Amino acid sequence: MKKEEDNSICCPEFDPIPWDDKIIEWDNKRFIKGSICTCFYMPLNFGSVMRKLDQKIRNEGAKIEQNLGLSDHTSKWNMDIYLAVDKEVSGLNNVMLSGKFYSKVYEGNFKETDKWCKDYKGIVDSKGLNIKKWYMWYTTCPKCAKKYGKNYVVIVGQVE
Repeated sequence: MKKEEDNSICCPEFDPIPWDDKIIEWDNKRFIKGSICTCFYMPLNFGSVMRKLDQKIRNEGAKIEQNLGLSDHTSKWNMDIYLAVDKEVSGLNNVMLSGKFYSKVYEGNFKETDKWCKDYKGIVDSKGLNIKKWYMWYTTCPKCAKKYGKNYVVIVGQVE
């Protein structure tokens, strides 16, 4: 279903195959970083922050690549969001990520996050890797996940 046909769809449909059980090498992959308020890890202003970042990115003539947004839950009260962009965006916090990353796709209700994280850690350990930093990629908003009938979440961890 395309956005033009149904205005209730705001997120592109996610294809899990390129991200499931994959090692990805990034060399100075460009992201912009934003901050989201949370209450016990639940985002409070996710939508408004995303709309503001998206508008600034569009105003600069940049694009979000692959709809990729990595969430870093830094505390119960804050989550940093890293949006992959195709060029530097002035007025925003531009960062680069480099290294080897392992990605694993999960599907289901967000309440399963703890189970997914334990599974992810076990897989990474079984591969003889160590997690330096990990991120959650919530591939669609809750409304679009309901429309598509799938709620995919990707754990992307920087590994060594």
